[in-house]
Amino acid sequence: EARDGARDEAAAGAEETVKIICLGDSAVGKSKLLERFLLDGFRPQQLSTFALTLYQHRTRVGGQEVRVDFWDTAGQERFQSMHASYYHQAHACIMVFDVQRKVTYKNLNSWYRELREFRPEIPCIVVANKIDADMKVTQKSFNFARKFSLPFYFVSAANGTNVVKLFNDAIRLAVAYKQHSGDFMDQVLQELESFDLQKTNEDLSDKE
Repeated sequence: EARDGARDEAAAGAEETVKIICLGDSAVGKSKLLERFLLDGFRPQQLSTFALTLYQHRTRVGGQEVRVDFWDTAGQERFQSMHASYYHQAHACIMVFDVQRKVTYKNLNSWYRELREFRPEIPCIVVANKIDADMKVTQKSFNFARKFSLPFYFVSAANGTNVVKLFNDAIRLAVAYKQHSGDFMDQVLQELESFDLQKTNEDLSDKE
């Protein structure tokens, strides 16, 4: 038992590694959001064999060092599908659509379906990008996230609105998922629900 305790302490001090994948149609701003979050410190590594770009980021979560591997599509999403390796061992997903292009919102259904085929349980955050083009869009309710009980964010890669919060929350969810702490996952999700940018009291349905 003492040995187990020592091992737990060692594990607590060790660097945790999590993988977060970005999904969504071409040109919705996935890469721009990552670059905005990582600012000038990012070193994108092109892995053309796998048709993806890998961004690495180091941070601390609950006192623990965490290395985050952000996987971003490199055009492969044009085929409306990703290779199985993209999903392999992912701990969280950031799913992005462009508020100015309705088709990118409708396509969330197929992206979400594919995600759940490969990773049925990982946390997934839905992101409405490019709100800077028309802030009135933030008064609209997007039912997709509510339908699947997913956290939802209005963001802008152009001016930075909510970008840091989005990625920090995604990292916390990824770490919580990897560590299989149900209580912690519940706590994080509850915190996300309390920070609700949607005006849920205005229960607007999607305008078709």
